[in-house]
Amino acid sequence: MQELEALGAEVGERLKELGHTVAVAESSSGGLISAALLAVPGASKYYLGGAVVYTPKARVLFMDIPREALEGMRSASEPYALLLARTARERFGATWAVSETGAAGPTGNPYGDAAGHTCLAVAGPVEAVVTLETGEADRSANMHAFAAAALQLLKRALDA
Repeated sequence: MQELEALGAEVGERLKELGHTVAVAESSSGGLISAALLAVPGASKYYLGGAVVYTPKARVLFMDIPREALEGMRSASEPYALLLARTARERFGATWAVSETGAAGPTGNPYGDAAGHTCLAVAGPVEAVVTLETGEADRSANMHAFAAAALQLLKRALDA
């Protein structure tokens, strides 16, 4: 967790410097992205909120994304990650939003993705989407890797 906290502190300081805000919609990272951003003193200056959108029910209740909006799209995909990030940004009125959706393990997900697969997105003045494949079945290690990759993606977007 120390690596994530250090990365969260870096991103948090950059957000404060810019006077920007962030919202988070994460799934398989289980709240670690938010935890890293919130471990920074003064996080209330930039962190507006977040949700662990782990199930279809959570997607509807937290993000208000109806089933129809997912037509032709599946969870744990780049289009879905971007939809989550854009929706979180809009719902919170944030400068930035970061999202993560994948399969932490030890097995894959019902869509055929192996453990260690995740898609990450940033929505804001710059948008970016990436897929990460760790090749690992270790759930905890994947959760940390997913969160670190999401924070790195946000950091790159902030510096773009």
